[in-house]
Amino acid sequence: MKLTRVFSIVAMLLIVFMSGCKKDPSIEVSPMVTSIDPVDKAISVAVNSKISATFSVEMDSSTITIENFTLYQGTANIAGAVTYTGKVATFTPTANLAPNTIFTATVTEGVKNKSGKSLAANYISTFTTGAIPDISIPSVTSIVPGDKATSIAVNSKISATFSVNMDSTTITTANFTINQGTVKIAGLVTYTNKIATFTPTANLEPNTIYTATISAVVKDKSGKPMATAYITSFTTGAIPDVTSPTVTLADPLNNAKGVMLNKVVSLTFSEAMSVLTINTTTFTLKQGTTTVSGTVAFSGTIATFTPSNALAANMIYTATITIGAKDLAGNAIASAYITTFTTAANPDIILPTVTITDPLNNATGVARSKVIALTFSEAMDDLTINTTTFTLKQGTTAVSGIVAYSGTIATFTPSNALESNLVYTATITTGAKDIAGNALAANTEWNFTTVATVSGLAVVNLRAAGNYVILAKTEISNVATSAVTGDLGLSPAATSYITGFALTNATGYATASQVTGKIYAADMAAPTGINLTTAVENMLTAYTDAAGRPTPDFTELYTGNLGGKTLTPGLYKWTNNVTLPSNVTISGSATDVWIFQISGNLNMSSAVKITLNGGAQAKNIFWQVAGQATLGTTSHFEGIILSKTGITFQTGASINGRALAQSAVILDKNTVTQP
Repeated sequence: MKLTRVFSIVAMLLIVFMSGCKKDPSIEVSPMVTSIDPVDKAISVAVNSKISATFSVEMDSSTITIENFTLYQGTANIAGAVTYTGKVATFTPTANLAPNTIFTATVTEGVKNKSGKSLAANYISTFTTGAIPDISIPSVTSIVPGDKATSIAVNSKISATFSVNMDSTTITTANFTINQGTVKIAGLVTYTNKIATFTPTANLEPNTIYTATISAVVKDKSGKPMATAYITSFTTGAIPDVTSPTVTLADPLNNAKGVMLNKVVSLTFSEAMSVLTINTTTFTLKQGTTTVSGTVAFSGTIATFTPSNALAANMIYTATITIGAKDLAGNAIASAYITTFTTAANPDIILPTVTITDPLNNATGVARSKVIALTFSEAMDDLTINTTTFTLKQGTTAVSGIVAYSGTIATFTPSNALESNLVYTATITTGAKDIAGNALAANTEWNFTTVATVSGLAVVNLRAAGNYVILAKTEISNVATSAVTGDLGLSPAATSYITGFALTNATGYATASQVTGKIYAADMAAPTGINLTTAVENMLTAYTDAAGRPTPDFTELYTGNLGGKTLTPGLYKWTNNVTLPSNVTISGSATDVWIFQISGNLNMSSAVKITLNGGAQAKNIFWQVAGQATLGTTSHFEGIILSKTGITFQTGASINGRALAQSAVILDKNTVTQP
């Protein structure tokens, strides 16, 4: 009986001991928000921005909700939707945010990680929107190494700087690639503060050409993709870079006196640097022991520190770049670089002026595609140069356009070509200010008159080539069932290279149920071969005629992106690709002529349509294309295509015009009608 009691006591002690050995769940580290975009206290944030929070660990997606990730303007709750991918939660407002307004984003303790652990405390961040919505298409503004750069270190990273904040989920190894020939280089892609960096897994090969490509599918925070892919190349050197970079120039110079209070401090390095290492931690400005707040930027070999506020007068300042600054090969500067300067006794009170306008005041014969520009006497506050302060009017009618500012030059790019023989008035108002906050003394206004008439264009004479709705040299292929109205011709290729039509042969020609007309090939009975030879020669002559027309009315108009534009009669010229991503209108009379000279490809997106207005006729519209012409699925095209290479109609595309190609014409269930 006593022995049994002893066993009972021992068992109870074991249970207590084992219970004490269980893992205490309270010691698990709480998840954290490691970063937020826009960053805390950010200013001039685009009103169509999304807010994204990155967590330290994978979270329970069911807790990432609109209740636990909120956005407020004062006490007003902002409506939106919350999504979660990887470690990133994104709040997308239902509508654009109010401009020039402070917003507060909060991630609450209600969010939990996979094991049910909550945030230790609410994460709160604020930002202020800017005055103008982000409507610009994102682009790559610079890349390191630069295009065609040589002697690049084999252990270099490749970094690209974008014009705006990008959606980090689109900056991936699928969309930012490095190739050596056709071989894809393995590596890791990271993104922070507008900068995407590709870090190769291993050193690159010496003395080798590499191609870096950023796909057009990368998008900014508002979901807009780049207009085209960004492609650049560089050549590696023979020996790895082991040389430490140095600072070769400081502005202001060391011990400089009388420095302006709005001075942007800059340091020039002996070589390209890793932009990720040039920041407010490595590049600082102090007045005595007091740190000056500001923003740091880096481009090429120059780092700049822009103070948040004007510097104090008659004070000594010290700028420092630490050994945390490294070049692309990872070499740090040998020692910290320190420079000092003394500010001027008096602030900048000189008012800026406009020194030159382009066009000049009262200029005549100004091109309808003109970009309006003006030059200031000093650097201006770019936030004050916008469509409110810089305007263009025809009479009392405002002209829509895009305003940009760089250096001391402001530009106004009209959204559409200007009208001919009209007086336009450009104005820059006193809302434009220099960096010190000094405004123009008075509005500056100037007038100019556009060119009187569109150049008289003669039609391109197709001669015998105009007998065919489709004419090609190497192949005409078709996926049934297409509907073609007009004759088809192929030469010097034979009948066997006309496929997909189920031909019925006749003497000197063939017929098909899909064609309202006749089909001719070089090997058919005479005189078909001779007739086709003449037609092809005439097609080549017509191409040369269209490509050689001099004195374009419009050059590089809209940089080749014609989406949403109205095209008036005239001669247009582009030295690169032309795209039609959205509907286009061609407007003019029945006798007007259009000739489009395109040195690259012509690409029309799916479901896009060209519409004729005012009596314009497809027979008077000529698209001379040095590259490939591609008409997207279910699109509709107007005009005569003269292609030096090939023409491809994707499924369901249609054309009112002619397809004349110096190689192949490819059809896929299309409607082709001669004009």
